[in-house]
Amino acid sequence: MELAHTTQTVTIAVAGNPNSGKTTLFNALTGLRHRVGNWPGVTVEKKEGRYRDPTSGREVILVDLPGIYGLGAYAEDERVARDYLVGERPDVLINVVDATNLERNLFLTVQLLELTPRVVLALNMWDEVEARGIKIRTDLLSERLGVLAVLTVATKKQGLDTLMEVALDVASHSVREPLRIDYGPEVEEALTRLVPLLESVSELATKYPLRWLAVKYLEGDEHLVREVEDKLPREALAEARAVRAHLRERLGEDPEVVIADRRYAFIERILCDVVERPQEVDTLTFSDRLDRILTHRIWGIPIFLLLMFLVFEFTFALGNPLSDLLEEAFSWLGDATGEYLTDLGVHDTVVSLVTNGIINGVGAVVVFFPPIFFMFLAIALLEDSGYMARAAYVMDRFMRAIGLHGKSFIPMLLGFGCNVPAILATRTLESRADRLTTIFVTPFMSCTARLAVFVLLAGAFFPDHAGLVVFSLYLLGIVVAVAVAKFLRTFVFTGESAPFILELPPYRFPDVRTLLLHTWDRAKGFLRKAGTIIVAIVILIWALGNLPPGVEEYSEESYIGRIGRAVAPVLAPAGFGTWEAGVALLAGVLAKETVNSAFSAVYGVDPAELGTALADHFTPLAAYAFMVMTLLYIPCAATIAAIRQETQSWKLTLIALVFTTLIGYTLAVLVYQIGRLLGLA
Repeated sequence: MELAHTTQTVTIAVAGNPNSGKTTLFNALTGLRHRVGNWPGVTVEKKEGRYRDPTSGREVILVDLPGIYGLGAYAEDERVARDYLVGERPDVLINVVDATNLERNLFLTVQLLELTPRVVLALNMWDEVEARGIKIRTDLLSERLGVLAVLTVATKKQGLDTLMEVALDVASHSVREPLRIDYGPEVEEALTRLVPLLESVSELATKYPLRWLAVKYLEGDEHLVREVEDKLPREALAEARAVRAHLRERLGEDPEVVIADRRYAFIERILCDVVERPQEVDTLTFSDRLDRILTHRIWGIPIFLLLMFLVFEFTFALGNPLSDLLEEAFSWLGDATGEYLTDLGVHDTVVSLVTNGIINGVGAVVVFFPPIFFMFLAIALLEDSGYMARAAYVMDRFMRAIGLHGKSFIPMLLGFGCNVPAILATRTLESRADRLTTIFVTPFMSCTARLAVFVLLAGAFFPDHAGLVVFSLYLLGIVVAVAVAKFLRTFVFTGESAPFILELPPYRFPDVRTLLLHTWDRAKGFLRKAGTIIVAIVILIWALGNLPPGVEEYSEESYIGRIGRAVAPVLAPAGFGTWEAGVALLAGVLAKETVNSAFSAVYGVDPAELGTALADHFTPLAAYAFMVMTLLYIPCAATIAAIRQETQSWKLTLIALVFTTLIGYTLAVLVYQIGRLLGLA
């Protein structure tokens, strides 16, 4: 495969295993702050940044590929990485390797080197290699693999200048052929027969290194087998299939297994010569001892639930006092702005729009920023310390019991932040049945937008147990997701799950600056939404509340009142059959945060008075039923778009919307009616 390397702007792709420090290195070079995590799925699409070489002034485009373990096409992220490398042909590929775990990381390395020789090896986490007393003969490693290796510590930005110098040098010079691994006489004979057949098709010969393509064909790579067989002439196709069948018969097992074994044998021979580990490395580390407790087969799940409960207690303990201050600030701002505009002689309609519409509407959302910030901080602390990967691990057995892949829990965990990236993260799932099931149940994970609604209602109706109430809702979301997943995997999306492979990173004390940056990166999205989408929605709500002309503002005769009245009877069995509640739920379809804004508008109060206004219209039982409905009913517009994108089906999207709404409504009714029977109304 001939790679372009003569243009002024150089393109360098960054690839590596999850948790190898790949995105940290990318961020350090580009100055960007893309999400870094301890599990697959954090980077599900390639991301692009720029770097300018300080010596030559050449501009470099850096492309961060998804974290992958191989170049197969079982998972969407692997396909994204492979398609980019084959289709876009970057000038150089930086392969970021966790140098403390060479055996596992080099499995991807040899596959990359079989595809293209334009690779530079970044032996990352070199400080940990030295701290553990591991000795690696990097010169011999480079010689055996035929690739230059650079020592780096991405978190400290060490070795990055040298890495880029080497990468740019590789981009400017021709290199030798891709790596050739001896796969044994049977496979080599099959390759010898297969490569000429592929070479006869110019489209394949131009696009792929033919030996690499032949190996992938023998491995049975679904996408490439289909592409090859679509393009081969009839006689050549028959021979190619005969080669595969004959090889399988001679080997007596799947060629993919034999090829993988040969790769590992190749890696093992190299490591025997280049790596020397001290005896004490084999003793139990601090992480090993901690894992004996946190990933215990019995205590693992209770510990996870306890930590989640503490997250919510922490969130409310620190966030509520700051929310109270913000409520007072918005009340003062609304009053002061109203008086100022009135003194200027501004028309009452405009004064109402600014104060009752924009300030109160946006304020009803923004005042919940402190608890949301602290929840993100607590979750980032668990992630950066390495615990969240353990949470996915301890849930694996449970997920399998309901017919789901253990890896499905990772998107569901991400859903606690926002359902949209969580649904995109399902691309890491190899099985389509697993993937569709996870897409369908992820919206039941309570995102931070819903948290704003829960904080409002739990604080107003259960002030002494707000943390426990919100925790119960998050738990309910998980239980419902599990039950629905079991149903879907049993009756709808049937089929076997793929094996679950997840690397557990060592525990680390999170860097405070990185921790705060991660928290801020997530939390600012909430504020950005309040300043854009939510402003637009509160203006729409205000307009509907003031039309047709002549009606009393936000009355039942206004357009918004009429819409709410049409919905209210349906909601009555759930205990909140008022037109105001109907309007709030309809607004939440656009964005869940706007439930609060809608309440503020229809009750005509500022954020500081919203809790009191709700207490006049809801009982505590009805408020809890309303939160259950908010948790489970139709997801927001952005999540609907993500479901459509990932399923590529309007039919499946519509089914997802209908059944989530039915489940939300049914459970809200059950909560209210059972509560009434128990005398809780």
